[in-house]
Amino acid sequence: MIFSPVEIQETVNMFMRHKLDIRCITMGISLLDCADSDVNKACDKIYNKIMKKAGNLVKVGQDIEKEFGVPIINKRISVTPIALVAGASNAKNYVPYIKTLDKCAKELGVNFIGGFSALVQKGITPADRILIDSIPEALASTECVCSSVNVGSTKSGINMDAVKLMGETIRKTAEATADRDSIGCSKLVVFCNAPEDNPFMAGAFHGPGEDDCVINVGVSGPGVILAAAREYKGKPINELADGIKKMAFKITRMGQLVGSEAAQRLGVGFGILDLSLAPTPAVGDSVARILEEIGLEGCGAPGTTAALAMLTDMVKKGGVMASTNVGGLSGAFIPVSEDEGMIEAVRKGSITLEKLEAMTTVCSVGLDMIAVPGDTSATTLSGIMADEFAIGMVNNKTTAVRLIPVIGKKEGEWAEFGGLLGGAPIMPVNRFSCAEFINRGGRIPAPIHSFRN
Repeated sequence: MIFSPVEIQETVNMFMRHKLDIRCITMGISLLDCADSDVNKACDKIYNKIMKKAGNLVKVGQDIEKEFGVPIINKRISVTPIALVAGASNAKNYVPYIKTLDKCAKELGVNFIGGFSALVQKGITPADRILIDSIPEALASTECVCSSVNVGSTKSGINMDAVKLMGETIRKTAEATADRDSIGCSKLVVFCNAPEDNPFMAGAFHGPGEDDCVINVGVSGPGVILAAAREYKGKPINELADGIKKMAFKITRMGQLVGSEAAQRLGVGFGILDLSLAPTPAVGDSVARILEEIGLEGCGAPGTTAALAMLTDMVKKGGVMASTNVGGLSGAFIPVSEDEGMIEAVRKGSITLEKLEAMTTVCSVGLDMIAVPGDTSATTLSGIMADEFAIGMVNNKTTAVRLIPVIGKKEGEWAEFGGLLGGAPIMPVNRFSCAEFINRGGRIPAPIHSFRN
C-alpha cells in the first residue's frame, strides 16, 4: 500500500498534535476453570492462570509502541465475573479473590484488572450477595482492581432490590475510602445492559460467552475529532458529520492494526475493537470541547444532546466501516472528572446532573465519574441509578453509573482522584426524597418491545 505525503503528515499530526492513542489493550481471561471449593486453591489457580496468560502482555504492548510509534496508554486485564467463580467455594467473604487479582496486576505491571463483578439483572444468588457485600472492603484494600455489577437489562427489566443494595454499597465504599476523597467509588460501576467485551475500566469483565483468552483494544481520539470539527467550521452539519465519520474510519484502522498485531504476538484471539472518544484531564483531549466546536457556547447548552447524538453516531459508523471487530461500547464518553471541558462546564453552570442524564440517552455509557456531596443518602444514589437504568432498558442500550459521594465535602468543593481519573467539582443533587419508591424493592418489568423471539 502506498501512502501520499499528505496522508503521512496527517497521521503524524494525529499522534503528535492531537493526542491520538490506543487507550488500552485489555486481555480478557476466563477463570471458569479456576473454580474450587477451597478458596485458597481457587486463588492459586487464578494467580497461576493470569500470570501464565498475561506474562508478556506489558512487554508486547511496549514493543508495539516502539515499532509502530503508536502510544498505548494502558495495559489491562479483564476476568470472568468473580461471583461466577467464587460461588463454588465455601468463602463467606471474597476479599481474598480481589487481593489475588491485585497481586497479579502489580507483578505484571498492568494498570488495572476488571472483573470483581456480579450479574444480578434478574436475581441475586448467595455468591452475588457475598461479592457485593465484599466490595467496600475489597476496593479499600486494593489499588488496581475494578468492580462492576449489572442490575438490569432490556430482556429482564431492572432488579430494584439490587439497585437499592448498590446505593448502600456505594455509600459504604465511599466511607471506607473517605481519607482519599472516597476514591474507592471511582473503581465501582453499576450497569444496565453491560457488554461482555468492554476493554474500558471500571466496567471491564470477561463475559461467560467469550473465548478462553482474547485481546480487546480501546482506541480514543477526542483531539483528532476536535481537529476535524475545526476544519468544517461554519459548514452544514451533514458535511461536518461526514468529516467526523471519515476521521473515525482512519482512527479505527490504526486500532485494528495494533489489535491484530498484539493478538498474534501473544498467541490469543483478537476479540473486539472499541472506538470510543474517551477523554482525559489533559487540555485538548475533551469531548466537551468537540461539542463546543460544533457550535455550543458551553457544553450543556440547548442543542447539546443533539450534537452528542450526531457525534456518537458518526463515530460508530466510521468504526463499523473500518473493522469487522467493532464492539464493546464504541461512541463518546462523557465522564466529568476525566474531561477538562466538562469540569469547566460544571464550574460555570452550563451543565447539571439532569442535563448529563439527558445526554446519556445518546452517548456510549452513562453518568460517569460524577462527584456528589458526601451526605447524599443511599436511596438518592439508588434513585439516580434507577433513572439511568430505565433509559438503558427502554432504549436497549448500555447505561452505567459511577457516582462518588465524597465524604466530608459539599457542593462546590473539589475532589481529587489523580492520574487518568482526574478530579471533579462536587455537583448538586436533587434533595427531594425517593426513599419510599426505592424501599419497595422488587423488579421493574422489561418493556414490551423486549419480547422478541
